[in-house]
Amino acid sequence: MNNYDDNHIDLNDKVILITGGTGSFGKEFTRIVSENYKPKKLIIFSRDEMKQYEMAQLYGSKKYPYMRYFIGDVRDLARLEMAMRDVDYVIHAAALKHVPIAEYNPFECIHTNVLGAENIVRAAIKSNVKKVIALSTDKAVNPANLYGASKLASDKIFVAANSLSGDQGTRFSIVRYGNVVGSRGSVVPLFKKIFETGKDKLPITDVRMTRFWITLGKSVNFVLSSLSIMEAGEIFVPKLPSMKLVDLANVIAPGVKHEIVGIRPGEKLHEILITEQDAVSTIEMPDRFIITPNSYYKHDKWSSYDNSLVPEDFSYSSNNNDVWLKEDQLKEIINTEIQYK
Repeated sequence: MNNYDDNHIDLNDKVILITGGTGSFGKEFTRIVSENYKPKKLIIFSRDEMKQYEMAQLYGSKKYPYMRYFIGDVRDLARLEMAMRDVDYVIHAAALKHVPIAEYNPFECIHTNVLGAENIVRAAIKSNVKKVIALSTDKAVNPANLYGASKLASDKIFVAANSLSGDQGTRFSIVRYGNVVGSRGSVVPLFKKIFETGKDKLPITDVRMTRFWITLGKSVNFVLSSLSIMEAGEIFVPKLPSMKLVDLANVIAPGVKHEIVGIRPGEKLHEILITEQDAVSTIEMPDRFIITPNSYYKHDKWSSYDNSLVPEDFSYSSNNNDVWLKEDQLKEIINTEIQYK
């Protein structure tokens, strides 16, 4: 199922920039690239100087001479243009992601997630970047909160950017996946902390709640493989296993009672990655689904896969999945989880 683990684009002697590079994804991206390639430059672009300092202690200039650390914000077009000079590939991971915080700070969410996406497009086209791949989220599908709506707008910007860059210009595509083990905000460390402190109840949103599950390493490999096969305007969705939140709680804290706390505003019972509306342009491959762009952007490459189109009534959500994590698999994931502080 996971062909994307070893179907990477060749990053040797290439210049790569990752926005939000000091986050969970950026750290794992740096680790995997450093272990497998010798890039010309790997540019960490983020606005947090302390996180950049801490990351530079792990990836210093002596052992990793290709590492570069750029302080900057995706809201700053001029800084992005400066950072993207001579860059081959951009991975756009920067975003304001906390749902309640986005609801309380809507202007900030829009400035980073929407106007920031526009700035990425403008800077990449001006700098003649070869490829840009943007990280999306299940929350962009039928959005129920501002964060999801802002990421939907961002996705639309990146798809449409291919008509702005011209036939020989920068290519833009998107990857979309759900819950990430090991990322900041993951429920796993929260459940662990509650269990280890000896509390007698574990907060459960809803006993029906399900989620897709992907590790940080898998998410990075999926991005690298999607970068390899992208043409323009695709949304790449990995095939993922599902799990029930109550099953996860029972594995982390066996015997501990559950306290049903209810769904927060803007939260969904199940993660949705592909809707029925997208089914008409979605093709299925062994390890992923690809939502191909409309005919204006669609590449001839994907037309040859028309016999792989999913059924018209197809949707891909965490509750209608064919693959579910069993107890032993959940334990293995939890035991091998990399914690990012």
